[in-house]
Amino acid sequence: MIHTRSRRNPTRELDFSSSKPSSPGGSSDGGAGAAMRLIVPLQGVVQGRGGLILGSIIPGALYYFFQLYLKRSRSTKPSSNPPSPSSPSAQLAGFSRTSSRSNLSSRGSVGPVRVSTRANSIAEPNDSPYYIGLERTSEDPYGRLDNPDGIMQLGLSENKLSLDLIEKWISENLERSMIGGADGNLNISGIATYQPLDGMVEMKTAVAVFMSKVMGTTVAFDPSRLVLTSGATPAIETLCFCLADQGNAFLVPTPYYPGFDRDMKWRTGVELIPVHCRSSDNFALSITALEQAFNQARKRGQRVRGILISNPSNPVGNILNRETLYSLLDFAREKNIHIISDEIFGGSTYGSEKFISMAEILESEDFDRDRVHIIYGLSKDLSLPGFRVGVIYSFNTSVLAAAKKLARFSSVSAPTQRLLISMLSDSRFIQRYIETTRERILEMYVAFAAGLKQLGIECTKSSAGLYCWADMSGLIRPYNEKGELELWEKLLKIGKINVTPGSACHCIEPGWFRCCFTMLAEEDIPVVIKRIQRVIET
Repeated sequence: MIHTRSRRNPTRELDFSSSKPSSPGGSSDGGAGAAMRLIVPLQGVVQGRGGLILGSIIPGALYYFFQLYLKRSRSTKPSSNPPSPSSPSAQLAGFSRTSSRSNLSSRGSVGPVRVSTRANSIAEPNDSPYYIGLERTSEDPYGRLDNPDGIMQLGLSENKLSLDLIEKWISENLERSMIGGADGNLNISGIATYQPLDGMVEMKTAVAVFMSKVMGTTVAFDPSRLVLTSGATPAIETLCFCLADQGNAFLVPTPYYPGFDRDMKWRTGVELIPVHCRSSDNFALSITALEQAFNQARKRGQRVRGILISNPSNPVGNILNRETLYSLLDFAREKNIHIISDEIFGGSTYGSEKFISMAEILESEDFDRDRVHIIYGLSKDLSLPGFRVGVIYSFNTSVLAAAKKLARFSSVSAPTQRLLISMLSDSRFIQRYIETTRERILEMYVAFAAGLKQLGIECTKSSAGLYCWADMSGLIRPYNEKGELELWEKLLKIGKINVTPGSACHCIEPGWFRCCFTMLAEEDIPVVIKRIQRVIET
């Protein structure tokens, strides 16, 4: 009969136990009631299957261990100010929160919390002399008056020669540039509200006109083919996302800008394949070298998705001629790969060679435009690296569509765009700025190269950029990468000069150094030469 009643009404025991109120403070009566709510249904199940003996032993054992657990939980001393019995928390007073936390802490102490493999890789200390030099210089920067014994910065490609022109224009036009209303009142919606993430239409138009003017090209850049980003770094990273999958590769002629190893690889997972150029050809790009590098990559099972060129070259300063650009387009079409043309120094020319944009080649010939993409920015030619304005110019509609969506992660602020729309639209200022800047770059290049020549250091023939590519191979012992880095260390520690060694640029010939002379004032050049002389004598 017991068996039958249990099966017919399995919830009656539960109802019976739950009808008894628990005593305040979590007393033993309350614990027993909780135990009975657990035990009695089990007893019925076990009796129904295994008989009276098993139905008594198993629930009894469970009841014993449950009582032991309650006793240990109540063993800690209660608080000196126990909560009121009417409080809902009174029923939990028997359970010590402090004890529970300590138990959890001891059980979970298995080591420091982990971050992603990507973060660990990026967080590792810099091992490139390029970044090490920048960090050391920032810790002890040279100042003609406040820190004359500090490190002189020649490792950062920044043009400080024409900041006076920028400062004057902003001081005179800042307020007018930020006022958007016709009545002279500030139009706050134009700078404080959401704007197109890939750039305002007015900004794209102004940038397109500036690119045509500063590059000296007859090509009219189409604003609808522009995507604006917060600097050229996210622009080139965005193109990597659009053109290649993780593990795919780009061919990059050397020597090349050291930042490419970081900017293109960190988050996209693409690989860079150096294509070595030599001093005997003034480090000019060779199609034969490209062919060899492409074939070797294919043998390794590596898929090449494009070529990255810097025109003008960084760090050499030479310019690709029209014939070489045609050959590059033929090579890319034959291999069915893309071309990224980094033209960020296109307006910083000072030599006899004329800069030719890849856009000009595409305009004049019937080439496959969908495989060509141009990188530009206002950091170099307009001396505004702090404004963070980069440009993607592409003929590929799929790339443009994807880049516009990716621009949400690197958009240019609305106030920055408003100010630059006004500056770039001031045609008289822009023309005066371009002419003055080119004159100043040329003067500094001639003076700096002449100073190095006094020490027996020659520079390659260059026509553009904010730097010179200096041959110091005669000063290194032994003649290898180790000797080059030892000289770089001496220049940094003894001479207090930061330059970029060629090995950081993947130059295959030891002893070459990039020296960014536009970071200096003209009166600083003798100081630099004297410091290099000190290292030579040491």
